[in-house]
Amino acid sequence: MKRSQYAPFAIGIASLFLLTSCGASGPDAPTRNVKQVTDGIEKDSGSIVARDVLLVAQPDGSAVLVGTFINEGDQADSLTGLSVNGVALKLDKPSYPLLKNQPIIFAGDTANAHGVIAGLNAPAGTRVDLTITYGTAPSVVANVLVREKDAIYANVG
Repeated sequence: MKRSQYAPFAIGIASLFLLTSCGASGPDAPTRNVKQVTDGIEKDSGSIVARDVLLVAQPDGSAVLVGTFINEGDQADSLTGLSVNGVALKLDKPSYPLLKNQPIIFAGDTANAHGVIAGLNAPAGTRVDLTITYGTAPSVVANVLVREKDAIYANVG
């Protein structure tokens, strides 16, 4: 075969890689950058990371916060408030110190914090904007899911 006869074959192979995205693999491939593996959201503010944050609807119309907050930086900070639509969650402490790699965990077997918003009355499956306020890091707004109180969240309350 002559070189010119290989050209259509080479073009066909290159087209397959482009059409099937086989050529788009590597550390920046879109499928490798998917992070969220739970219903909870992830939201960062500087060196503070919020992971798996969501609300669990309660029978009385309130909702309980689930999530973990971690300061990955060397500077200490604090979690000073959480609110939905301007209504503050009732927290079991006025604020929570965020020291390097010492998580603040809301709900669950290893919880060291508790937060409830009374009268949320948001049906399970909806999303609400949760404002997270820190001592020095910028406040952030996270659009969190309201989950029903069942399955792995059956004991959250």
